[in-house]
Parts: sequence; C-alpha cells; structure tokens
Amino acid sequence: MEITRLELRDRTLKQFKYIRTCILARELCLLVRTNRVALNARDVCTMCTQVSKLCREAGCNEPSELCQKAAHAALINEREYLEICTQSCLKCGQARRPPTTQPKKATYVA
Repeated sequence: MEITRLELRDRTLKQFKYIRTCILARELCLLVRTNRVALNARDVCTMCTQVSKLCREAGCNEPSELCQKAAHAALINEREYLEICTQSCLKCGQARRPPTTQPKKATYVA
C-alpha cells in the first residue's frame, strides 16, 4: 500500500512540475505570439525571457536558449525574432512529455 502511495506521489509531483513549467511556458508563449501586434519590443523581450526561465527550469535547455535569443532579437530585428521564435516552438513540441496523467489503475481517494 505504501509503495502505491509513493508512486502516486511521485507521478503527481512530476505532473505538477510539468504544468507549472512546460504548460505555463507554452501558454505564455502563445499569448505573446498571438498578441504581438499590440506589444512593444520591450514587452516581448521581458515575456520571452520569462518563458526562457520556465523552459530552463523544466530542463529544456535548447528551447530555453532559443527563447533567450528571441528575446534579444525582439529588440533589434523583428524578422530574426520571428525565425528564432519558430525554431523554439518546434523544439518545444519535440520536448519530452510527462508520464501519462492517468493513473495506471483506479486510485481510491478518501
């Protein structure tokens, strides 16, 4: 019984970290990209830097580095920013996924 509880705890903590980092980063990135026209370059730089930190925290170093480069490019050249941002989004899509969010067997919750 204790082993099952520990396994469930481990899965829950991994899922929590995934939601707190990866999903939040993707949602924030989407928000920036869809509202890019209304944001100034400094806003984009700040937001992309924050997304980069979330990616790094999740262990996704390559997308994190690309987001950081995109943040700097946003201040200089919009075309370069968009190209780097596209690369980062593709890398993020290739990133590891967490274990299945559904328990392997029914879990009793008291």
